[in-house]
Amino acid sequence: MAASTDGNLGPSQKLVEAGVALLIGATGVVVIIGSIKAGIGWGAEGPRAGFFPFYIGLSIVGASVVNLISALRARHHHLFAEWSQLGHVMSVLIPSTLFVGAMPFIGLYVSSALFIGWFMRWLGKYRWLTVLAVAIGAPVITYLVFERWFLVPLPKGPLEDLLGL
Repeated sequence: MAASTDGNLGPSQKLVEAGVALLIGATGVVVIIGSIKAGIGWGAEGPRAGFFPFYIGLSIVGASVVNLISALRARHHHLFAEWSQLGHVMSVLIPSTLFVGAMPFIGLYVSSALFIGWFMRWLGKYRWLTVLAVAIGAPVITYLVFERWFLVPLPKGPLEDLLGL
């Protein structure tokens, strides 16, 4: 932790860099494990499905180790961000994650309406009439453009099934 000039604490840059290096390194390990399961050797027709991803995973892990060592050896203790600043980031990241996570269960249109409505009302402080008009109108326009005009099916949920869309 590092202190800012006004006494508000937040994580140090060193801590965040080390955390990101560990997170990306873990992703590389997942790639390596998946590649080994798919096969990393050579088959009769050439390299198996996991051959190239395996070496990409190794590169990711190697680069993450270098970044982790660099972060841990750093002598600077600069403040990465204050907790209040990170709170603003989380106020966007958490609803965005929920939007993506909800989409397979409730469909693109309902999750988009909720997502747009949440941001307009909570962050934008728009009036309810404006929020409802845009939150409902945007998915309807998206439906018309993609589903009806371009004939591109988008993920639907139970409400769309109920309406026969």
